[in-house]
Amino acid sequence: MRDSFDILLLPGDGIGPEVVGAARGVMDLAAEHFGVKLRYEERKIGGEAIRDEGGPVSDETLEAARASDSVLLGAVGHPDFDDAPVRPEAGLLKLRKHLGAFANLRPVAAVPALLDASPLKKEVVSGVDVLIVRELTGGAYFGEKEEGDERASDLSVYTKEEIDRVARVAFDAAKRRKRRVTSVDKANVMATGRLWRKVVTEVSKDYPDVELDHVLVDAAAMHLVREPGRFDVMLTENLFGDILSDEAAMLPGSMGMLPSASLGEPGSPGIFEPVHGSAPDIAGQGKANPYAAILSAAMMFRHTLGRPDVAEAIEQGVSVALEAHFLTADLGGSKTTEQVAEAVGRWIGAGEGVA
Repeated sequence: MRDSFDILLLPGDGIGPEVVGAARGVMDLAAEHFGVKLRYEERKIGGEAIRDEGGPVSDETLEAARASDSVLLGAVGHPDFDDAPVRPEAGLLKLRKHLGAFANLRPVAAVPALLDASPLKKEVVSGVDVLIVRELTGGAYFGEKEEGDERASDLSVYTKEEIDRVARVAFDAAKRRKRRVTSVDKANVMATGRLWRKVVTEVSKDYPDVELDHVLVDAAAMHLVREPGRFDVMLTENLFGDILSDEAAMLPGSMGMLPSASLGEPGSPGIFEPVHGSAPDIAGQGKANPYAAILSAAMMFRHTLGRPDVAEAIEQGVSVALEAHFLTADLGGSKTTEQVAEAVGRWIGAGEGVA
């Protein structure tokens, strides 16, 4: 196993710097505990990059990302740019495209210590463990656009190759889980949905030990809140995955709990980021929930750095901190961002529980 890595930090906007700072502190303690050396470079993305560098992500930042072993990102977006010709989010889309990060993994698991925080009944949420695999570099977000006062359009395009490669990520993940893939589309009215369903069905023939079912996106949205336990791995195109994963974020009670990994071909740098937004209304107040960023760092150690031992230690630290009720305001608690990170790090560094 390697024990030395180059990490690019992209804190971004709003609460991004706070949660990335919290995750970095936990990463440092975990790395020290396992004798791993981490070298960091920090650069700008999103609104901060527009202000200081003239665009949402510079060419230098893109090349720094490609040269790194992995990227940890905070959040992008700010209301100051809502009507701007170029929005901060364009930097993230460009970064994903530049690194070829075509598969977004978003695990959603019910945490026993947080069942009361969920808006759904305990019996509905208890035991839920879903992995959403979202295609990340195609569809309407990247298609040709037309925008005017009287007419606008977003072209959604998918190729067989794009669908095939992300489908294989989902099926491979399912083999390590409960061996079920639910493919989400809108095949009843969309041509891209019909191609999606056809290609996913073809790919499934290479995985005879994995069960496949197809669900229309509107039905999937309903099932997520009525019977989320029916899902194991959900495979979706870009737009649907964005919406469904945000909906699924409420199962554990807060978007502040959900990490994500954006992966490309084996050996390429991954992008790891919390699912939540930049929340500029609470930036700088110590109210941000850092758990998603910390868990994103754990995913980074597992998926691109090849250190599952470090990942497991971080995840166990998170579990201990949650059980000890180190909760931020979004989870009904009163702990600060820093206090949560310290609690997680204290368990990792000392091998002790928190109090």
